[in-house]
Amino acid sequence: MPLIRRTPARLAATACAAALLAALVPATAATARPTPLQRDADALRDAGVTGVSARLDTSRAVRTVRSGVGDLRTGRPVPRDGYVRIGSTTKTFVATVLLQLTGEKRLSLDDTVERWLPGVVRGHGNDGRRVTLRQLLQHTSGIPDYTGDTVPDPTAAGYREHRLTTNSSRQRVALAMRHRPDFEAGTGWRYSNTNYVLAGLVIEAVTGRTWEQEVRSRILRPLRLSRTLAPGDDPLLPRPHARDYQQFGPGEPLTDTTLAYLPFDGGADGAMISTAADTNRFFSALLTGELLSPALLAEMRQGVPVPEEHGAPPGTRYGLGLEWSPLSCGGGYWGHSGSGFGYVVAPAVTVDGRTAAVTVTAHSRPADQATAERQLRGINALIDHALCGT
Repeated sequence: MPLIRRTPARLAATACAAALLAALVPATAATARPTPLQRDADALRDAGVTGVSARLDTSRAVRTVRSGVGDLRTGRPVPRDGYVRIGSTTKTFVATVLLQLTGEKRLSLDDTVERWLPGVVRGHGNDGRRVTLRQLLQHTSGIPDYTGDTVPDPTAAGYREHRLTTNSSRQRVALAMRHRPDFEAGTGWRYSNTNYVLAGLVIEAVTGRTWEQEVRSRILRPLRLSRTLAPGDDPLLPRPHARDYQQFGPGEPLTDTTLAYLPFDGGADGAMISTAADTNRFFSALLTGELLSPALLAEMRQGVPVPEEHGAPPGTRYGLGLEWSPLSCGGGYWGHSGSGFGYVVAPAVTVDGRTAAVTVTAHSRPADQATAERQLRGINALIDHALCGT
C-alpha cells in the first residue's frame, strides 16, 4: 500500500453513517456476479467509507467501479471519473519537474537548499547549508513538517473557522522553522510536507516561474491531462465530484469537508486536483520514460526503507517523490498516495508502467485509528488484487 500521510485529525466511520449507507446503497440483483474489483470496493464501503471509486487501466480494457454514495444528503452515486483532490500525489509531479531541471543541467540534486533559497531554512538548528535537494525529495532532510501548526483546532468547528486561511509558501516554511530538525540531514527518514514546499520554491528560483506553471507546461500539456489542475487558493472542486467527509472525533457525526482546507491544501506539497483517468495516465507515462530519461528515472526510483512506525507496509521504499510497495504475487508497484480532510487517493502502477495502473479514492475518513487502519488495509487489498490479477 502506498505510504499515506495522516492528517492532524484522527480517522473513523460512525455506526450511524454505516447504517445510512446501507439504506442508500441499491441492492444488487441476485443474478449479478460482482467482479473482484467491485467486491473490493464494496468491502471498503462495508468498512465505513461513504463513497469509493476505483479505475483500473490495462492494455486490454478500462474498468471503473463505484460503491457507496457520492453525497450522503441526496444519495446520488459517486461519479464515474469525477474530480478528486490528490493531496500528496502532487509531490510526484513536483519531483518530476525538479528532475527535468536536473537533466537540463540547470541545477544538481546535490545542490544545497541554501544555494537556491538563501536564508530561508534557518533557525532552531535548521540550516539550509547542510540540506541537499535530493534530501528534500526523499524526506531525509530532517526538516520539520509545518502542517501541525496549521490546525489550531482539530474539530469540525475548527475546520470551518480556519479552512479559508491562506498561507504563502514562505509562510509555511517559516512555521516549520519554529521547530528543531527531526534529525541531522541524511541520517534518518521522516515524511515532511515542508520538503516539497521548499522544492516548489526552488523550481521558482531556478526558472522564474511558479511550480504550477512548470507542471502545466512540462507535464500536463504534453500528456494532455486536461482534467488535472493546481487550483491555488480556490477551495472548490470542479464538477462532477463526490463529496468528502471527515469524522473529527470518535462517535461524532461526519463533517462535509469537500471545500479545501487552504492552510495546507494550497502548496507544492499537496494542492493538485485530478481524475483517476489522468492520474493513471501520468504514472504510466512517468514509468515508461515519457517524462524523464532512463538515468533520471533510475535516480527517482532509488529508494530508502520507510520505517514501519510511519504507517507503511513492510518493504516500502521511498525514492524521489515516488513510493515502491510490494505485491503479494511478487514484485511490486510504484505510486504516491495523497490524503487530506475527508479523502484518501492511492494511485499505483506496475513497475513497467504498461501492464496496469489503478487509482482508488475513498471519500471519507474516520476518527479512530483501528477503523482507519482497517480501511487502509482495504485500499491496499484492492490495489494488490487489481495489479496481481493482471
